[in-house]
Amino acid sequence: MKAGKFILPIIILIGATLFFSIFIVKEVNQAIVLQFGDPKRIILKPGLNFKLPFIQNVVFLDKRVLNLDTPPEEVIASDQKRLIVDAFARFQIIDPLKFYISVGNERVARSRLATIINSRIRNVLGQQKLQTLLSEDRSKQMALIQQGVNNEAENFGIKIVDVRIKRADLPQANSDAIFRRMQTEREREAKEFRAKGAEMAVTITSTADKEVTVILAEAEKKSEIMKGEGDGLKNKIFADAFGQDPEFFGFYRAMQAYQKALIGGETSMILSPDSEFFKFFGNKQK
Repeated sequence: MKAGKFILPIIILIGATLFFSIFIVKEVNQAIVLQFGDPKRIILKPGLNFKLPFIQNVVFLDKRVLNLDTPPEEVIASDQKRLIVDAFARFQIIDPLKFYISVGNERVARSRLATIINSRIRNVLGQQKLQTLLSEDRSKQMALIQQGVNNEAENFGIKIVDVRIKRADLPQANSDAIFRRMQTEREREAKEFRAKGAEMAVTITSTADKEVTVILAEAEKKSEIMKGEGDGLKNKIFADAFGQDPEFFGFYRAMQAYQKALIGGETSMILSPDSEFFKFFGNKQK
């Protein structure tokens, strides 16, 4: 019975010792074994590993390619144009011991890298004109940025896999000014188009009015000619009729005169009853 009292604590002690002695390194990790904060071992391969319990502890570091989004940075180009650059980087911890000694953990590493990237972006892009930064030549500038960042990141045991610009925008004040300038330019073009349209409308209207005048003049001329020809033909017919029967012709002309003089109108005439005008009404005095 007395021996049994000691077996259970011993088993618990052995279990606790094994529990605090064993650790597993996953595929995505690499580990540093520390003894009172002093690095003792670097473990790069995954698997089951051992450490001294209560004396040593393990720091796990990611060995995958990690993403880093840097805060937007204002860059002044060589032509004094301002640009807001939003970049991101992809990095990998390739020397865990150097990484642990220089920056300690991933949070500090990200902060240091963001500062380096933004500084390098200002340095490289600040030597170029705005037009270059917005063109296809920007890839060359990004290669220079990556190279510069990599040179400094090596001191932290980090390799920069890639640096890219996600977005490059003008500051809000510049964007508003450009928008207003574009709006003014479009309004000017619209006024030019309207002025040209009005000028073309006047030209077309003037040409049409001229053509109408010419057509009307030609029509009036032809009308007068046809009217003259008709009058001539009418007179010829009257003349022929007068030659054949002068008395009937005189009667016909008198009827036309009566129609014009006596029918309609408000004109008053005073004539003698024996006037020649009434000869076809008969003369009772004779």
